Amino acid sequence: MLPANRLEAIVARLAAVEAELSSNPGRDTYVKLSREYAELRPVAEAANALRRAEADLAGVTALIDDPATDAEIARLAADEKETVERRIAALQDELRLALLPRDAADERDVILEVRAGTGGDEAALFAGDLYRMYERYAASQGWKVETISASEGAVGGYKEIIAAVRGRGVYSKLKFESGVHRVQRVPDTETSGRIHTSAATVAVLPEAAEVDIAINDADLRIDVFRASGAGGQHVNKTESAVRITHAPSGIVVGVQDERSQHRNKARAMELLRTKLYDLERQRQDSARAAERKGLVGSGDRSQRIRTYNFPQGRVTDHRINLTMHKLPDVMEGAALGEIIDALVAHHQAALLAAEEVG
Repeated sequence: MLPANRLEAIVARLAAVEAELSSNPGRDTYVKLSREYAELRPVAEAANALRRAEADLAGVTALIDDPATDAEIARLAADEKETVERRIAALQDELRLALLPRDAADERDVILEVRAGTGGDEAALFAGDLYRMYERYAASQGWKVETISASEGAVGGYKEIIAAVRGRGVYSKLKFESGVHRVQRVPDTETSGRIHTSAATVAVLPEAAEVDIAINDADLRIDVFRASGAGGQHVNKTESAVRITHAPSGIVVGVQDERSQHRNKARAMELLRTKLYDLERQRQDSARAAERKGLVGSGDRSQRIRTYNFPQGRVTDHRINLTMHKLPDVMEGAALGEIIDALVAHHQAALLAAEEVG
């Protein structure tokens, strides 16, 4: 049974949030209320639809039970009753999922970090392949990808690449990608045909807004210097690169991709804010570790989560024992959604099981 009192409370809270939003609140309050509204609205709409369906069921049941009802009308009502019962079951399932504990960051944009791991040049090439996979998947979702910083590998790919991915529900889809991705294939430089194993790490961080993390300017050390790498004469003339050190946490971020020192500083602050937000989320997650035991996507970046085997054309996600023989489609981003959907479904099933036990 669904908790009727909780559903009524959600409908009432949605009405209260709508009233507060229409009262022209301040910016910070408006942002928080808008997020709450986006979370509550689909639940309230499903709850209201369930109420209507239950009323319809009561009506057709009364019609069937009434001895004065014509036999033909009763037969039609019985067919209608089956339809309404199926609709009620579907709405109840929808609400069970909607009432599961939500990750407050699910609707947020993300900072995506891909870094070459063990494997030298081949690891950098694989990191580049992974980044392009995410770019293509993002395009299929209608998301926007913007590179923040990149360090290219000696023969291609990336030693490290950091990008912002923006769109609807980005974190809810990409959060399960954090971890170690392993590749098994014959490198182009390998003359004997031996299969090499390399790795790259992926970190997906929900992007923080200014209202989430307060940063004290006194805690920052900001250094400016000349950008290095490609860029022609410009890199030798202008001290546009920015490195920010946050003393309390020890976090250091640097951005040098923009020609403007001001824009590099703004991007570096965005990165710092996101990393501090992620640090706080990890602290809270650790405190709730017992509750989350066994759930998919712990976010542990030392965890090997997936293997891409090119000779066999297969991809295996080790967390849910899913193997797909669609490697080219996955690397093109087209079939990555199938893996992500399976991870989301597994995660929801685990949450539902935990709710039932609780």
